Amino acid sequence: MVLITAVREYINRMLQDISGMKVLVLDPSTVSAVSVVYSQSDLLKKEVFLVELVDSISMSKKSMSHLKAVYFLRPTSENIQHLKRQLASPRFGEYHVFFSNILNDTQIHILADSDEHEAVQQVQEFYADFVAVDPCHFSLNISSNHLYMLPVAMDPSKLQQYCDRIVDGISAVFLALKRRPIIRYQRASDIAKRIAQDTANLMYQQESGLFDFRRSETLLLVLDRRDDAVTPLLNQWTYQAMVHELIGIQDNKVDLRTLAKVPKDQQEVVLSSEQDSFFKANMYENFGDIGMNIKQMVDEFQQIAKSNQSIQTIEDMAKFVDNYPEYRKMHGNVSKHVTLVTEMSKIVEERKLMLVSQTEQELACNGGQGAAFEAVTNLLNNESVSDIDRLRLVMLYALRYEKESPVQLMQLFNKLASKSAKYKPGLVQFLLKQAGVDKRTGDLYGNRDLMNIALNMARGLKGIENVYTQHQPLLFQTMENISKGRLRDIDYPYVGNHFQPGRPQDVVIFIVGGTTYEESRAVALYNSTNSGIRFILGGTTLLNSKRFLKDLEEAQRMLRSSSTLV
Repeated sequence: MVLITAVREYINRMLQDISGMKVLVLDPSTVSAVSVVYSQSDLLKKEVFLVELVDSISMSKKSMSHLKAVYFLRPTSENIQHLKRQLASPRFGEYHVFFSNILNDTQIHILADSDEHEAVQQVQEFYADFVAVDPCHFSLNISSNHLYMLPVAMDPSKLQQYCDRIVDGISAVFLALKRRPIIRYQRASDIAKRIAQDTANLMYQQESGLFDFRRSETLLLVLDRRDDAVTPLLNQWTYQAMVHELIGIQDNKVDLRTLAKVPKDQQEVVLSSEQDSFFKANMYENFGDIGMNIKQMVDEFQQIAKSNQSIQTIEDMAKFVDNYPEYRKMHGNVSKHVTLVTEMSKIVEERKLMLVSQTEQELACNGGQGAAFEAVTNLLNNESVSDIDRLRLVMLYALRYEKESPVQLMQLFNKLASKSAKYKPGLVQFLLKQAGVDKRTGDLYGNRDLMNIALNMARGLKGIENVYTQHQPLLFQTMENISKGRLRDIDYPYVGNHFQPGRPQDVVIFIVGGTTYEESRAVALYNSTNSGIRFILGGTTLLNSKRFLKDLEEAQRMLRSSSTLV
């Protein structure tokens, strides 16, 4: 169950059986799906000399009959119309059309009627309607991600489109993996229930023939992001998650153009476990170890270069790379990581994140309301702490102590409003309405059941290896419960009459509202324990705290505007 391999095989099959020079025509969704698993050099090896977007092809009149066109598109009505117009006046010698999901009969008839010049050589469905971020982690890159927080009655058509896109993405994953799952969902979430039921309807009724795979012990569990709003609010200190939190990763690419003194060849860098051995070895390591591992590689080259330059700090490493252009040529990969670590170190220092993060972790992992209130108050008063960090601290405190200290919570609201000019009134209260204790299913803080209290005490006695990475997402506990057969039917019911007789072998956990790299790391580490179950994680988008807060603000804004119209 390796997603990257599945998508690569689809693209290989598209390109290798068509000989000669080719143009690859994509849409914005398939650009993402292809780019995370296939490099430019991979495409060149398959004789792809041009990559175009389907809407730009429509605007061009230039004939290229010497090229064979390979189209890889989502089967949307918009893309079908683009194809219809382009087939009316063909620019390429041949057309090979592949769709990333299931075509309906109407779409097939439209294409057949449009191909008057008989330019289309084949039409196939290759199920890669998702972005395979890592081998066991996928995203649907849905832009309107805030819709899961809105009531159904507010905009039924938009919510239907949102749900349809999710069902399409989930179904493509299972078609790519050749599995038909038993489906469960989080009972407390209306959106999780709706998506689980719609997915079951597609797999077991509408397209039952397509999903007629040999029976396997496979589970799909649909969850709601609001059951764990803590994880996307926390600062991160492991490499991949930290890069996304502080700089941002989009389709495995990091945009560094806004940073000062970044060499031209590093203004956009790729962070892929498939293409970068150093990143693969270090993506889940903590920040301190990353610095040491990069320094070791720099030291090795320094020995080769017979340089006596002293390297003691991250800044020294960056200067060394600048002074030795041959180093960048030979070890461009390492210089990329030096650039990233250098930039993140600056951000950590500017925002006093080591100070902030220690309190965040205490809020997420440990009790002690009085000490927490004092720590958060002190940080709100600290002029070096940024507005976004103040907001996250108050949110984390509110999620933890909303029932225990309403008076002190109101004091923090008032202080936040007075200290942060960008503070959006009522955003913390809106978060509590969306993801407060009354809305949650899971045991978010591990303190409502005796087994978890015992585990937490044992953990405390052994000591925490790293205070900045002690938090475990709720997802880890969910995986444990699945592995040990403890996932309660009353909280996570089955769809229909399809029950899991025993322990599943393969589990896809889909989080409506988005996943985080911290959760992706938890899945990868859990899979490495050889528990006998393989987990895959998927979500509507990839979150960092900035994106999560943006979704929260957008949902709040839409609800306010709708209430003023009533």
